[in-house]
Amino acid sequence: MSVRTAAAIAVVAGVVTTLLPFSATAASAAPATDDHAVLRTEMGAPVPGGPLTRGGATETFDLTVKNPTGKAVEYKPWMLLDPKGPSRLDESDIVFKVEAVDAPATTSRIGGQDGEWQGEFSPSAGEPGAGFDIPANGKLTWKVTIGLGANYPTNNGDFTFTAGSCNNSVAPGGADSHLFKVDPKIKTGELKTWFKQVSSGKDGQEQRAYLNLNHQATGDGTFGTALATSLALSHPGEQDADFRLQALIDGRWQDLKAEDSRYELPRIAKGFGAASGVHTQPLRLSLGKNTKLTKRTTITMEAEVRQAEGNTWPLRTAQVQFPLVPITEPAPAEPTTTQTNPTTTTPSPTASPSSTTAVRRAVVTTTGNSGVTTTGSSTGSLASTGAGSSTGLYAGLAAALVALGAAAAWLGRRRRTDV
Repeated sequence: MSVRTAAAIAVVAGVVTTLLPFSATAASAAPATDDHAVLRTEMGAPVPGGPLTRGGATETFDLTVKNPTGKAVEYKPWMLLDPKGPSRLDESDIVFKVEAVDAPATTSRIGGQDGEWQGEFSPSAGEPGAGFDIPANGKLTWKVTIGLGANYPTNNGDFTFTAGSCNNSVAPGGADSHLFKVDPKIKTGELKTWFKQVSSGKDGQEQRAYLNLNHQATGDGTFGTALATSLALSHPGEQDADFRLQALIDGRWQDLKAEDSRYELPRIAKGFGAASGVHTQPLRLSLGKNTKLTKRTTITMEAEVRQAEGNTWPLRTAQVQFPLVPITEPAPAEPTTTQTNPTTTTPSPTASPSSTTAVRRAVVTTTGNSGVTTTGSSTGSLASTGAGSSTGLYAGLAAALVALGAAAAWLGRRRRTDV
């Protein structure tokens, strides 16, 4: 008997009844005698013997429930299936039927708890979930039929089938079980899910954490449905974190939107198995501008993997913790003054588009510098010689004054000579 099965059988009646879809009914007999679970279950050999096949023949066995005490005890059946393999089972994956042999007319159905498959049966005349009265020093017997549906997961193998009770009426160690073989025989594996933190630090103006979420299947067979993964983010305190979560999809980073506080990732296609290798989903996380977090904070990211269809109870969960820092705003730019040197000493002969004043060219020629021509506009500005426009202005005036002085001196000398 597996640890899960043994633990489930030992659960108190009040807790189990809350989880199961059984109706609360008044019992005509006590679930136990003197506060002790006393019933024992016995399972006969399956007929025909041999392994079960997907969509193949079923097997039957007798289930007998015995009461060794002098008081009637109520029995609420709970047939637990403990599979070997990573896939969750749907109702159609197992064929299950119960018929009365030496017991009241019986109705059977398939239920589930915490994603696990379970078989239920009850008196046809009563409400679903009603129990059977096992008489004092007596027993009741049923014929149970079991088999595999055509879509029983290819990555699941043998399974253990245990006859317990959901009202804690079966004695500890008194629940019988069978190991049913499945053909073809496979090497069963598991689904592994883990995070790897790639880096964390400043990326441009943002502080980002980069992570990879990895999935890997081992063993034979593949998953019969796509796998869906959702992420949840949390941090200490009540402040709004304003998470910005992105996933690398089709070669570019795309924002993920939260629904019911969870972020859905792209699905892993049906047929994921060991041959698929490691499936890696790159992620990155930062805090948005509206975050109320003001300092370095430890973030918890949890991944939950489930089958996208049918039994969607989580298959695996994984968790990682890492630090994150709020977004860093850029510092305001300091005002700067840049002096630009012109590339030519000759201005355009036409007026600028913003000026409506006609440009007039003024030319001054000196005898000592006959090769230098300085041009200017009618506004009086002169072309810059490189350091600034005032340099050219002063140089032009100086040249003009020198020329005028030389002319005046020559005229004075000539006048004196002529006299």
